[in-house]
Amino acid sequence: MVLDRLRSIRHLLSAPGIFLKHRPDSVYTVADRLEEHADDHPDRPFVLYEDQVLSWGEVDAAANRVAHWAEAQRLKQGDVVALLMENRPDYLVLWLGLAKRGIVSALINTNLGGAALDHALRTSQAAHLVVGTELLDSVAGASAEVTQNLRIWAHLDPEGPDTKLPEGCLDLAAALEDASDERPPWSVRETLRAGDDLFYIYTSGTTGNPKAARISHARFFLAGDGFAWAAEAGPDDVDYVVLPLYHSAGGVAAVGRVLEGGGTIALRRKFSASRFWDDVRRYRATCFQYIGEFCRYLMAQPARPDDREHPIRVIVGNGLRPDVWTAFQERFGIPKIIEFYGATEGNTVMVNLGWKAGAVGWFPPMLEFANTGRIVRFDVETELHPRNEEGFCIECGTDEPGELLGRIGTGRSMAGRFEGYTSPEATERKILRDVFKKGDAWFRSGDLLSRDEEGYYYFVDRIGDTFRWKGENVSTQEVAELLAGCPGLDLINVYGVEVAGADGRAGMLAYVPQEGAAFDGPGLFAWAAERLPAYATPVFVRPLGRPELTGTFKLRKVDLQREGFDLERIDDPVYVRDDRAKDYVRLDAEILEAIRQGRWRL
Repeated sequence: MVLDRLRSIRHLLSAPGIFLKHRPDSVYTVADRLEEHADDHPDRPFVLYEDQVLSWGEVDAAANRVAHWAEAQRLKQGDVVALLMENRPDYLVLWLGLAKRGIVSALINTNLGGAALDHALRTSQAAHLVVGTELLDSVAGASAEVTQNLRIWAHLDPEGPDTKLPEGCLDLAAALEDASDERPPWSVRETLRAGDDLFYIYTSGTTGNPKAARISHARFFLAGDGFAWAAEAGPDDVDYVVLPLYHSAGGVAAVGRVLEGGGTIALRRKFSASRFWDDVRRYRATCFQYIGEFCRYLMAQPARPDDREHPIRVIVGNGLRPDVWTAFQERFGIPKIIEFYGATEGNTVMVNLGWKAGAVGWFPPMLEFANTGRIVRFDVETELHPRNEEGFCIECGTDEPGELLGRIGTGRSMAGRFEGYTSPEATERKILRDVFKKGDAWFRSGDLLSRDEEGYYYFVDRIGDTFRWKGENVSTQEVAELLAGCPGLDLINVYGVEVAGADGRAGMLAYVPQEGAAFDGPGLFAWAAERLPAYATPVFVRPLGRPELTGTFKLRKVDLQREGFDLERIDDPVYVRDDRAKDYVRLDAEILEAIRQGRWRL
């Protein structure tokens, strides 16, 4: 154990080199890395998809066609092409090909439609939209005001039915067939730098409209190389990718890891809990990128005798709650779990190399100097950072929750670099100034974390997800974790809702029922009462009939909070806690009026 811990410390000591390796002013870009691998091992499998095997050389040649197509469209370095497509090899080929000419890909969330899609397309400032034919209906729902300014190219979905392209929609697959697969000369991107934008990735949108985060070539390297470092990824690894490629977990962490290690991506269009382990065995996958939600989905599958029969050696991800971590690792025989903390647009990352379940990162005291993040006090009631007599923020003590800030670097390396959003106003809102000294600038993570005496960091909650009720602060994350094992509850979300005449916000639980499970008011009441203080026990409960999920399997909290327990706005049943009956009873107009008049004890 001691030797293993020393190896981990030694491994951590090598991490700063990743920040120094890639510089914003470097001429080395993602296109160069692709071409290096294609030259060094052209026949090695790069992408496995269903029954297809695409080598590094084949992907490079296909990307060359995209680069020549872009040239024919007179697209130039810095121009933006929006990409709306489900996971398939063409997705990787498209943005890699555009990168060969320094063109930015705006990776649009495939779940968006209507006004949300309008917003994403408008903020991308793209002149061209490439859409998979499987998502033409989504584009049809966008407003004419937005689409009339776009040149729309449809890319055939080879697994879908024959599709007649809408009027004005161009056939990209046909155009690519006529393009050359010869590699464009390096001179076409000689002015491109690693600090230039590679693509835009949109924030998940759980708490509002998604923002377009700018991801440079150097930032892509930093993430991909970092995760390759953590997982010790190499050319023999097969990385199973089921997360959407438009998101940073699948499209940056996993893909970037393979682009660094030179291994293989086993790609699936959409996550399937029932087929997950069969695919892992089929592709001989050695690694996968997880998010906590789909680990819980896998745990919910019926146990099988071959649950532990697979070649996985390491998994990397975030959001694996302590109540799931150990059970998941033991049931499926996962040798190593690497949990990390980071955000798409964030400038500080923490990694837990597997030593303590539930921790999101670890900096032993002797290495704390290398940590660019600091936890400072945050008042959840006023949503302000308390300042000392000198006007500076106050760093939190051991086990004291506060907002994580990342020091914004001003040097020539990637350390602390904050690239912001396409919106200057949104970028400025994420910066906190004069934190520890006059003139300094720190990135606001928007997350509450704490640190124990051993140097382990823990995620507490998103700011705005902590609310005050009965004079106490309630962490929605902690409540959700304690309710996670309650029978009948699957995907859950906890949030605070306003109650007329009451101080603070009352807790509300929305959840997706497990298949075939009926609402059990007394059971939920007993489960919560045993594990939670009265002030943190949900007052309202909403079983969801048709949940709206983000691309990373989270419930859209902003909509749930907005609807609250308003029976006129929602079709789902709502239940309210009845302390005398030790039950959750159906909310109706009579009880609602009693709540408004203060006659119902909350």
